[in-house]
Amino acid sequence: MRTGKTFFLTVLLLVSTAFVLGGCGSKNQKGSEVTATMDSEAMGPAEPLETEVSPEDTILEARTSAPMLPIYFDFDSSAIRGDQVERIEKNADFLKANPEIRIRIEGNCDPRGTREYNLALGERRAQSAKKYLENLGVSPDRMSTVSWGEEKLLLYGHDELSWAQNRRDDFVIVD
Repeated sequence: MRTGKTFFLTVLLLVSTAFVLGGCGSKNQKGSEVTATMDSEAMGPAEPLETEVSPEDTILEARTSAPMLPIYFDFDSSAIRGDQVERIEKNADFLKANPEIRIRIEGNCDPRGTREYNLALGERRAQSAKKYLENLGVSPDRMSTVSWGEEKLLLYGHDELSWAQNRRDDFVIVD
């Protein structure tokens, strides 16, 4: 009796599979082809590829105001890395050449660690950059600091590339 039920269920499964697969085919009837037409009005007016943006409105990297550059940090560190020295020196040169500009140094962290820890680390990073700029001749009165901790992530991935982009100081021109 059991083999009869198994045989019946197998046949039923095969028939229903054939029925389902047979019903999935598409039928192309003659004369039902759709032809695409180019409607020049639907495309709208041509636009130039070039964009005119003033240097004050551009952001080169992260949230840093152009022409300055953000600096990046190692994991759990507020020390200015050797490969970031050239970037912070360019920022100092720009600030010394434009004494009317004030900036806010924003310390950022990747999302690992507690909120409180990351806020403290972000503050240490911002203070480290401020001190470095002071040592290069930028007046401390022109600079303020804030820590965003992990609150203003650029990349939300859970990989080293994303985390490395989030461990940074941004240099934002303020009015």
